[in-house]
Amino acid sequence: MSQMMDTENTEEDRVSLKSNGKTPTNGGTKESLGKFKTLRKSIRRAVENSPLTSGGKGLKVTTGNESGSLTPQSPSLFNKKDEEDSDTTPQKGKGLARSKTDPNMSRFDSILTRGESIRRSLNLGTKKDKPCRQQPLVSVAEGPAEEKTEEKAKEEEYTLPEIPHTPLSVMQINNLIELVELQDAHLNLLALRQEFQQERERSGDDSPVELVKKEKDLNLLYGELRNKIKTIVRDSNSLPSGNKELLEPVARIIQEEEKRAEQPGGLQDSWREAWREAVGEGVKVKIGSIELEQKEKNPSWLAVHLGLLGKTILEDLESVKKDLRLSYPPSFKVFSTYVRSYHSGVGQHLKKLEPQVTEVKDLYALLNWIINGYKSEKIMGGVSLQPEMEEESSDLQLEEDFLKKLKDKYCCKLKEDIRCTLDRVIEQENKTIWRDRETPEKDEGFLHSQFPMDIWTTLKGRIVRSAAIDAQLKQKVISSCLQELKDFPKRFEAGFRLHCSALQPLWTEYQITYINSFTALQQHMEGYRDTCPAEVEDLKKETNGLISRLMQGLEVQFKEDVELYLKRMITRKWLADDEDFKKLSRRTKLLSKHCALMRPPHNQDFASRLHYHVVREYIGQLMKKNFSCKNQKHERAASKIRKQWEELRDLFEDMKSAHEWLYDVGDELSVIIEQENKRDIKNHLETLVKHYPDFCKKHLVAVLYFRGLIRGREHQLILQKFTELKKTQGRADEDKSHVLFRDMQIPANTDCFSHLPFSCLSSLLPDN
Repeated sequence: MSQMMDTENTEEDRVSLKSNGKTPTNGGTKESLGKFKTLRKSIRRAVENSPLTSGGKGLKVTTGNESGSLTPQSPSLFNKKDEEDSDTTPQKGKGLARSKTDPNMSRFDSILTRGESIRRSLNLGTKKDKPCRQQPLVSVAEGPAEEKTEEKAKEEEYTLPEIPHTPLSVMQINNLIELVELQDAHLNLLALRQEFQQERERSGDDSPVELVKKEKDLNLLYGELRNKIKTIVRDSNSLPSGNKELLEPVARIIQEEEKRAEQPGGLQDSWREAWREAVGEGVKVKIGSIELEQKEKNPSWLAVHLGLLGKTILEDLESVKKDLRLSYPPSFKVFSTYVRSYHSGVGQHLKKLEPQVTEVKDLYALLNWIINGYKSEKIMGGVSLQPEMEEESSDLQLEEDFLKKLKDKYCCKLKEDIRCTLDRVIEQENKTIWRDRETPEKDEGFLHSQFPMDIWTTLKGRIVRSAAIDAQLKQKVISSCLQELKDFPKRFEAGFRLHCSALQPLWTEYQITYINSFTALQQHMEGYRDTCPAEVEDLKKETNGLISRLMQGLEVQFKEDVELYLKRMITRKWLADDEDFKKLSRRTKLLSKHCALMRPPHNQDFASRLHYHVVREYIGQLMKKNFSCKNQKHERAASKIRKQWEELRDLFEDMKSAHEWLYDVGDELSVIIEQENKRDIKNHLETLVKHYPDFCKKHLVAVLYFRGLIRGREHQLILQKFTELKKTQGRADEDKSHVLFRDMQIPANTDCFSHLPFSCLSSLLPDN
């Protein structure tokens, strides 16, 4: 009866490597019972020699001789006693029997109990636990608490515990993996792997079905073990410090598998690389768990997120440096691996984050964090990470063109932002000045507007902030700002002409204001010529174009105002009445006041051009032969020209006209006109010819006509003298910039004798 019970228990507890093995029936003979007794005896002996029968709860299992010294075991060989005992154990085509009263089974139950406790501490749960329930994290304490001492990294060398002579079943090994009894599971896996290798050697080239199944079992178990290890490594830096003791068997398993990489029955790919991948996955999980608010709810969403990201990185690496790396041998280079994982993980995180970043302030914050913040003392350059970080790179692993695209995106958004700012400048100018016809403000006596300073301050702030990131971005920002500013003068001019009319009383003041304002804006931007010469030059052309058009508008307005007065100069009415000249003088004085409100250098240029216009038109009336002074009127006419000329000269001197060479033309013509004796005229021609090289014979004829000297012998002598002076002077002393008379309109000469040689007329013409 006892034998039958033993047989029944044996049959009931039999475990196949894949649960498909065939076992003897209950009707076995005494020979079969003897084999089962021998099998049970062999299992008991193997269990007694197995490290799994050790009474301690530590994860590290060692074996030794009677004196207690450690004896390293070969990963592929058994001792002789084990070999002898193993001869009686069925190896091929039969399952391994396990008795319920077997000490190995009792040990397995103990492992299950302890593994379940570990699973709960890791929040892994059990099959009986409901999915919604989570057990609180507890540390796995082994032995009495000891006083804290400075820990050191695990030794590189280690002693592999004795591999069990007979491995547990596939299901039992899998349960050990599930219960995080990694060392026990791995030792049994090694035993199962040795069985596979031995059977493979015996079978030769043949591959029996059982051998194929066992190889498949090995692959499945190794896959489960690796997945469990990756899970532990991934979550290791988020667990309480006591649970980090699991990392030591993880490291030893990886080391042992690397030694056996060339042996059959294991996984083909690298265990160390799988460990690095697990570290990287853990880093990504931690990065992904950082709070990211919606930008609609919090305008500072990105700044808050980047701050939390930097804080998490620093705290995590501090934990790795202080605690986690001590659970591994030095060859794992744990701190370096975590640093590189953060370089890669953060780079991928920022790539996913970038499409959400659309505003200038957020793009700047992201660029600054990548280029400066990540390397700063608040993150990778933290004092608490030294000296380990001295040997590590602190650069993020970004895609090759990611940073360039981000900078281009920032500059593009910055241009849009600047354009909106410039549009608001035009709107504000209309709202505060044009619409209500407000008088422009003055600064140091000059009309001015505040917007050039506002624009310059805004752009300078953007440029200075970009320089804090790097020099390359600074140059791109300067270029972007100048490119957008290039179109501003034309847009401003369009708005000005749309909202203001030339008939408006303050039209002139507004034009002078914007001449000054855009001059100031151009001067501010000149400071960036060394960095972006082409962009500064383009902006200068646009601002000068606007300034030129504004000044031209003022010139046209002045010329239209004085046109009628100038046409009435050097006429019969002019000689008798000063009213037209007084009006001309009053308008010129108003021009002088306007020039005083204009900043250099445009005030002088503006005054010089109008000075030239007044002189040319005034003298031009003399050349038109509208009036000839007779009966001694030439002296009064000369006196009047001199007096009016002095008044005009004083006005344009006050305006600081650059055409000083025009001041004497009125006096020199007056000298010719006022000569009482006609013979003396030719003695005063030399100065006029020298100062005004473009004064030619037809101009002299017009002056003589006004003097009342139309023909006669003295007329011809004067012309002859003038011709001699022109030949003597030649063109050597001619100043091409001093051109006054060349383009003056002179009526055609209707005198039929005017072109006859003097020798033909000298005897016919009487003296006047």
